[in-house]
Amino acid sequence: MDFNGSDTLPGPRAEDQLPHTAQSAAKIVIVGGFGVGKTTMVGSVSEITPLTTEETMTQAGIGVDDNFGSASKTATTVAMDFGRISITEQLVLYLFGTPGQQRFWFLWNGLFEGALGAVVLVDTRRLEVSFDVMGRLEERGVPFVVAVNSFPDAPRYALDELRTALDLTPDIPIIECDARRRASSRDVLMTLMRFLHSLAMTGSRT
Repeated sequence: MDFNGSDTLPGPRAEDQLPHTAQSAAKIVIVGGFGVGKTTMVGSVSEITPLTTEETMTQAGIGVDDNFGSASKTATTVAMDFGRISITEQLVLYLFGTPGQQRFWFLWNGLFEGALGAVVLVDTRRLEVSFDVMGRLEERGVPFVVAVNSFPDAPRYALDELRTALDLTPDIPIIECDARRRASSRDVLMTLMRFLHSLAMTGSRT
C-alpha cells in the first residue's frame, strides 16, 4: 500500500502568512440572524481565503430553521466563518462569523470567548431577530456596533429611527453598510475599533 510522504503536504500559502510587522491581534465576532450577510462580510473583507462551514439547505430544515429568503439562499453556515484583516501594519483582526440558524446558537458561547468586540449585522426586513443577538452579547459583556446591511429590496429607515426600534443606547454606533463591498465592510470594522478605543479610554464596557 502506498502512502504519501509528509513532504507532499502543502505548506502555508504566502497570502496566509502574518505580516512581519504585526505586533498584536484581536478576535472579532460577526453576528446576526439567518441570511443577514455574515459570511458575505467575512469573505469580502478578509485578506486571506476565508474558511467557511456552509452546508446545502435541504427539505429537512423546513419548519425547523428560519427559512426567510431561502428562495435564493441555498447554503447556510453550520459552525463558523473565519477570516483575517490587517487594520494597521501592527494590528491584525481575526474575524469569526457565527451561524445564523437558531439551532446552532449553542456554538455562540465558544465563539464569543475571548472576543474583543462584535459587529451585529441587521436586516431591516427582520429587525426582531436582532434582539436575541444583542441580548446574548450584553449578557457576555461583549461590546458591539450595529451595521445595517443594505439589501436591494429592504425598506430604508433613518438611522435614528432604527436606533429607537432596536432600543440602542446613544453610545452604541449604528451605521449602514454593504457587506458585499470590501471598503464598506472595512469601514464597519474601523467603526468598531474606534468604539472599543473610546471604551478603553473611559474605562467602560457595554
